[in-house]
Amino acid sequence: MKEYDVIVLGSGPGGEGAAMTCAKAGKSVAIIDKSEEVGGGCVHWGTIPSKTLRHMIWRYQMMKQDPIFSTWGKEIEFQDLVDRAKTVITKQSNMRSAFYDRNKVDFYDGHGSFIDAHKIAVKGPHGSEIITGKKIVIAVGTRPYRPANIDFTDPRIRDSNTILSLPETPSSITIYGAGVIGCEYASIFRALGCKVNLVNTRDKLLSFLDDEIVDALSYHLRDNGVLIRHNEVYDKVETSEDCVVLHSKSGKQLKSEYFLWANGRTGNTDTLNLSAIDLEANSRQQLKVNENYQIIKGDDDATTLDHIYAVGDVIGFPGLASASYDQGRFAATHIVDGCCDRRLVDNIPSGIYTIPEISSIGPTEAELTEQRVPYEVGHAMFRSLARAQIVDVRVGMLKILFHRETFEILGIHCFGYQAAEIIHIGQAIMSQEGAGNDLRYFVNTTFNYPTMAEAYRVAAYNGLNRL
Repeated sequence: MKEYDVIVLGSGPGGEGAAMTCAKAGKSVAIIDKSEEVGGGCVHWGTIPSKTLRHMIWRYQMMKQDPIFSTWGKEIEFQDLVDRAKTVITKQSNMRSAFYDRNKVDFYDGHGSFIDAHKIAVKGPHGSEIITGKKIVIAVGTRPYRPANIDFTDPRIRDSNTILSLPETPSSITIYGAGVIGCEYASIFRALGCKVNLVNTRDKLLSFLDDEIVDALSYHLRDNGVLIRHNEVYDKVETSEDCVVLHSKSGKQLKSEYFLWANGRTGNTDTLNLSAIDLEANSRQQLKVNENYQIIKGDDDATTLDHIYAVGDVIGFPGLASASYDQGRFAATHIVDGCCDRRLVDNIPSGIYTIPEISSIGPTEAELTEQRVPYEVGHAMFRSLARAQIVDVRVGMLKILFHRETFEILGIHCFGYQAAEIIHIGQAIMSQEGAGNDLRYFVNTTFNYPTMAEAYRVAAYNGLNRL
């Protein structure tokens, strides 16, 4: 039975952050993953494949719209995009495997489960073995939630994991759930020419975003032909040889060739045998942790399993790959040093890869209004930027919220071309303490021309002119 200083369950961003930080500090580390290839759901089913699909279909869409390439007649199928995504997945997985090899991290291919507080049973394709760890990090991530009354064995019913194995480009698809995943796939399939029904259980899309951004996304999805149904809850889903029918509780029926369930996720803790360590996950199979990412038992926040940590999606919010990696690093720092004074920053940028894409950081207008903060708004419309005109993507805007008296940047919300890249410029200024966080920085800084970054100067002038 092999002994390690640290055992990490899961090789996604959270597990990678923990394993690499511990290994570089000289700890002996084992990492266990149910997949033969490392990277977790982020690399194999979630972030990497969906963003690759989105990028390829966006390029295809731009080419079709450009009159210079109007004679280019090849039609792209969904599996063409998936094949391209597989090349990126392989590169990402191989790169991470090399990280582990170089840092002498042992990789175990199989399912890990607790025998007791320090022993882990690993059941893999080549047999079973038991390993022990002084410290254990749970980073098993989440998977799509599957209601019991929907038959996911039917080939016409998919979730965000199985959608990648779709054998053809659908002529029509109903997407149930209008969160980030649902909106992203609605953009992808509509750009492929597929008729899309997007069913939202709430009254508006992505309600955590700024209202102006939500309105813009809703408009452009509808303008591109996506049928959005708000405030609808499914009653049942029926399939036949050639179609799927979603029956809603309101009495509506939506018929399509395929059905994609994109409503909710659940933690991958059900196979960990948590009862062996007297631990129970919550109703969403997620775990509760303290400020050091040590697991909390029950409702008493003072009762912890001091040597067992949990990071990433399995602990809930914010559920972002970038944040999960940092959580893994911070937990590992506590393992190595016995303390960690680093925390996730208050303002984490979000990136949503719809078409057009969205990114934001900081509070929305509604939140600032509720907090009675005296703020002002600066806009830069992409149609006025030379760079946007050059690449012919004039839809979009950058929106800066700042304090009317101190000029402190409070929030940044971006919609359109390269939004998820542009946001980091503002993030860097927002992170400065005191006088360093000042809207006037953008007025007094020389930006390369023509660039999308120039939107910050335009938005800053626009906001200052409102005072």
